Amino acid sequence: MGKQLTDQDRDRIVEMAWEDRTPFEAIEVQFGLKENEVRALMRQTLKRRSFELWRKRVKGRLTKHRAARPTHVTRFRSANQRSA
Repeated sequence: MGKQLTDQDRDRIVEMAWEDRTPFEAIEVQFGLKENEVRALMRQTLKRRSFELWRKRVKGRLTKHRAARPTHVTRFRSANQRSA
């Protein structure tokens, strides 16, 4: 990850990554991190077991990718999320 992140940014990225309806694309728009970079950040930040639980939860979850979302899933925006 080439981009310098503040502790507050890291905390927000972790929070967004755990949220079921926040797609990786939203993290990329706000923080410039692609999915693989978010995964690396999560691996560095979380304890091993927490990272494993997160990966299991996220893997295959359609709402984490805008293109794969079912049409009935409407856009979700957290109060903490910056507008794009």
